[in-house]
Amino acid sequence: MKLFIVIPAYNEEKTVGKVIDDLKKAGYHNIIVVDDGSTDRTAEIVDKKKGVILLRHLVNRGLGGALGTGLEAAYQHGADIAVTFDADGQHCVSDIPKMIKPIKQGKVDVVIGSRMIDHKGMPFVRFIGNWALNIITWFLFGVWTTDSQSGMRAFNRTALYKIETRTSKMEVSSEFFKEIKRHELRFTEVPIKVIYTEYSRTKGQSSWNAIKIVFKLILRKIIGG
Repeated sequence: MKLFIVIPAYNEEKTVGKVIDDLKKAGYHNIIVVDDGSTDRTAEIVDKKKGVILLRHLVNRGLGGALGTGLEAAYQHGADIAVTFDADGQHCVSDIPKMIKPIKQGKVDVVIGSRMIDHKGMPFVRFIGNWALNIITWFLFGVWTTDSQSGMRAFNRTALYKIETRTSKMEVSSEFFKEIKRHELRFTEVPIKVIYTEYSRTKGQSSWNAIKIVFKLILRKIIGG
């Protein structure tokens, strides 16, 4: 099965090169990086990596916009499976095989990598924030997940074709569950490890971002979008 790794990247010059190198060393060569209007050397670094597909947004559209571009590109390149993978170095390449295993076995359409099943090392504030957003996601879309904000997900070709995200910012993480519900896609979760560094902590969601996510999700629910 043709596997693509989709990496949204915004000002990730410090880590994106190593993330790509680690993926390649592990044998993953179909890599799509979406440079989401970075103002640093992110695009320059990625462009020097052989075999990596670099897509660029002229302006910063947000996580949702970057993932939309990357997943659509994966589909157009014939992906049977696409895995989203953060550019800040927090994800473990060694988790990819168990992420795609349920899809390869034909059991599910979507796999969510959950940091919350084994949340050892997760900052307490982030743990509480994630649970709050899990509850909001369930309340709005009727799908329960232990980690609605996970950046590591796997989609089969059917899911890539059917899922249509409209949000451009970080609320896209919850919107994926709206699409899972709408299209009656089969999904499961697998536990993943997260590498928390001072850098990756600064790239995560702040309390203010979480509030904005909730507001935008409720607004979209009200207007029926």
